[in-house]
Amino acid sequence: MTQVKENNTVKVHYTGKLADGQVFDTSEGKEPIAFTLGQGRLIPGFEKGLIDMKVNEKKTINIAKEDAYGEPREDLFIEVPKAELPPEMTPEVGMGLVSRTPEGQEMNLIVVEVRDETVVLDGNHPLAGQDLIFDLEVVEISE
Repeated sequence: MTQVKENNTVKVHYTGKLADGQVFDTSEGKEPIAFTLGQGRLIPGFEKGLIDMKVNEKKTINIAKEDAYGEPREDLFIEVPKAELPPEMTPEVGMGLVSRTPEGQEMNLIVVEVRDETVVLDGNHPLAGQDLIFDLEVVEISE
């Protein structure tokens, strides 16, 4: 029977949870995700967890933050003047914003602090610093 190996294209159903059991993402009720291993589209621990699985096999994997989104990076916290925000915006802690890098890449930011003249934004992935748990089911494997 075929097993998942590097460079295979796979279809996988998954449910991603935090250590406290809170579900942060799932393919339940949707199409399974399809991707080719080794292209870096998914976190390393997710891909490693699929290696050697067979079609219809289910398993739960624990991914340490180092193999997920890593630790939050201090250099991704930025302080910007309120004057640089759109004039109609009233920033609040927890608010999500999208910015563009000089190269034109979109960057998701979260407001973490509102000061008198500035706003502190966090550009880290929301799951940075978290160990993750995934329930996996391989639906299809192709070369």
